[in-house]
Amino acid sequence: MPSAELFWAYLVAVFLLTVTPGVDTLLVVRNTARGGLRDGVISSVGICSGLFIHAALSAAGISLILVQTTWAFSALKWAGACYLIWLGLASLYQAIKPNDGVRVAASPAVSTGPVRFRRAFREGLLSNVLNPKTALFYMAFLPQFIDPEGPAFAQSMGLAAIHFLMAMIWQCGLALAVVRSHRVSVNHRLKRLMQGVTGTMFMGFGAKLAMTQA
Repeated sequence: MPSAELFWAYLVAVFLLTVTPGVDTLLVVRNTARGGLRDGVISSVGICSGLFIHAALSAAGISLILVQTTWAFSALKWAGACYLIWLGLASLYQAIKPNDGVRVAASPAVSTGPVRFRRAFREGLLSNVLNPKTALFYMAFLPQFIDPEGPAFAQSMGLAAIHFLMAMIWQCGLALAVVRSHRVSVNHRLKRLMQGVTGTMFMGFGAKLAMTQA
């Protein structure tokens, strides 16, 4: 593990990365509004699980290969962009689809079942794994805190675990805040508006990512 000074620097950097609004924050808020607290928490678990994949790729040097190989990085970038646009289209569909009158009064804190949980986990995991910015961050940032005399993989997993815990606490706090706001006033039109706004923002993130130069 890094020295105390480097460790605190790592904590500060990861904290700033965690609390900066982005795709992960947007996904947790949207899924919590869609399916309740458990949906938001499972989405956060999926997002944060992707950190271990990035850490493993960084330790193996695969992230460096992706960055240095133009076609590989472009493929990752376009996959991430397409996935974000797909999420945006799904949110917009939820915003404009006819109301069936069955689930309007449902509480967002009610369990939605294993199928919904698998969907929330998958959405979170893919949004993180297919994010080239996260891959770049782990490739450029994580090695600075790895002791070259120690096992790189174990150290990378340990640092990713710290990031995992910090991000889970933050994102679950966001999910809880969304649930509490819904309990104060459940408004179906407001829910549709949130779906429309988040869908538009997802598509914007996807378009921006697609236009980013490799």
